[in-house]
Amino acid sequence: MEIDYWNKLLLAPMVRVGTMPFRMLAAEYGAHITYGEEIIDHKILKCERRVNDVLGTIDLVEKGTESIVFRTCPEEKNRVVFQIGTSDPVRALRAAQTVCTDVAAVDINMGCPKAFSISGGMGAALLSKPDLIHDILTTLKRNLDTPITCKIRLLKSPQDTVELARRIEKTGVSALAVHGRKVADRPRDPAKWNEIADVVAAVSIPVIANGDVFEYEDFERIKVVTGASSVMVARGALWNASIFSPKGKLPWEDVKREFVRKSIFWDNDVKTTKYTLKEMIVHYSSLELPEGKAINKSETLADLA
Repeated sequence: MEIDYWNKLLLAPMVRVGTMPFRMLAAEYGAHITYGEEIIDHKILKCERRVNDVLGTIDLVEKGTESIVFRTCPEEKNRVVFQIGTSDPVRALRAAQTVCTDVAAVDINMGCPKAFSISGGMGAALLSKPDLIHDILTTLKRNLDTPITCKIRLLKSPQDTVELARRIEKTGVSALAVHGRKVADRPRDPAKWNEIADVVAAVSIPVIANGDVFEYEDFERIKVVTGASSVMVARGALWNASIFSPKGKLPWEDVKREFVRKSIFWDNDVKTTKYTLKEMIVHYSSLELPEGKAINKSETLADLA
């Protein structure tokens, strides 16, 4: 079952943010495809798949700690993308096989610049290893019926990025997401939409443009500039998930409350719920105000409510 990657709005993978309540929230506001947070292959291989009859969810539970590593439900099966951090084709395949029947697609992270990713040869470390990228993607394509995609960053030169994109296209992936920044770039550095356009011109598979989408109008702007088939948003959605709504953004206070409601409904982990809330609040306000301090002190979802 292929996903249609044409003319879609996507929630980007965000560590500690892309939990099920946040994905459901984004989808409710209009996101067509929602990525979970990156999960490392080693971690997935320590998990077992369990059906949670109480919540009506499918949970990946870490053996020993009993912690929920990933939670999903049938309602989001046709739109949720499971992102794996990996540096090994065999581990990537084993990890993907654990979840592929419960998700719409499996994505390989090739863009994360954070130390924990790069030190394990994962994320953006893969960008300098085109042979390994080829091996991981072809191994997944050969052995799975689930659509496979990947997310990259810009390389040192536009030509290098285009060459890698062409190589990735040959593996048979369903789509390629391109974050318009290089590994060394910081979030405050403007995304280079023109370099995403170079990739779009060079390949025939759907390209998903990512970088500096903060308003609903930006979805159309980045599509016009890049020619990309679809658009992915990270921080813009974290700060206000109703960015996906064609009717315009809702007040962030309303979005924040709805996120807490969904976190309670789906029994989300308290720490990740707090993290997401704090990221929202810091953008608009301050954690030094009474609300922020109370969130810091909260120990349960009831405290947060």
